Amino acid sequence: MRFFAPDVQVRSLGLACLGVGVQRGHLLTVGPRSVTRHVVVVVRAGQGWFRSRGGPRVDVVAPAVLWLLPGEEHHYGVDPETGWDEFFVCFDGPATSLYTTMGFLPRRTSWSPLADIGPLEPIRTQLLSVARPDNPLLDVEAAVLVHELVLALRSAASADPQERAERDLLDELTRNAFLPLSVTEHSHRLGLSTEQLRSLVRRRTGRTPKDHLLTVRLEHAQELLSATDLSMAEVGRIVGYPDPAYFSRLFTRRLGVSPSVFRSEARVRERTRAQARADPDQSSS
Repeated sequence: MRFFAPDVQVRSLGLACLGVGVQRGHLLTVGPRSVTRHVVVVVRAGQGWFRSRGGPRVDVVAPAVLWLLPGEEHHYGVDPETGWDEFFVCFDGPATSLYTTMGFLPRRTSWSPLADIGPLEPIRTQLLSVARPDNPLLDVEAAVLVHELVLALRSAASADPQERAERDLLDELTRNAFLPLSVTEHSHRLGLSTEQLRSLVRRRTGRTPKDHLLTVRLEHAQELLSATDLSMAEVGRIVGYPDPAYFSRLFTRRLGVSPSVFRSEARVRERTRAQARADPDQSSS
């Protein structure tokens, strides 16, 4: 296993790979503990058990994926008779919020069975290959592969037909969130009535369709403000608000600060993190 400290600029790619590794056999029990970044553990063979904080202990049978979210306690271990074969990746970055909104990352620490790990194997092989110490493009190549892994895991997840159909409809709604369409127009594009769309979105996200669309737009706006030099007007136009004043009012009402203040604060945080990486002794003094 290897762990990395990518340059702060790599975060502009949306995700940064912080570590990869493989483990096999009768592994030590993990936790109870929490992590400071996203970790995905793909169980390729064998079986064991998993428990999140406050949840029951559940059996895990390969193929499966464990989703470990920052700050959330988890506890798991392998069956002493079978052991298991795992592949893990640690990552973080501003794109995690949008991927979560779109349903590609879970909202809580959990585990899921996988229908097919075949599409994951080439990504696993490539990640282990680019992680070699002498690779000058490690940070960029690994970041791109983490994006691919997140997408591939969504496709590999097993689900009943109704759940998959609902998830696909929500994905399409999210992809089209930046179009200048009303909720009624979105429902017609999806072949649903407005009430059917409202029920689906409420069931999958706990929000109304209007609030879901607003959330997707403003989360993407935050990413653009943090990672690009686009003007406020350009950011607003990209996320679906051609009127800069209206965009600023919506953003301020939801986030509590204006877009310009949000950008300034985000850049101060990035400089602070960069300085901490460059001089860890000074940051801890």
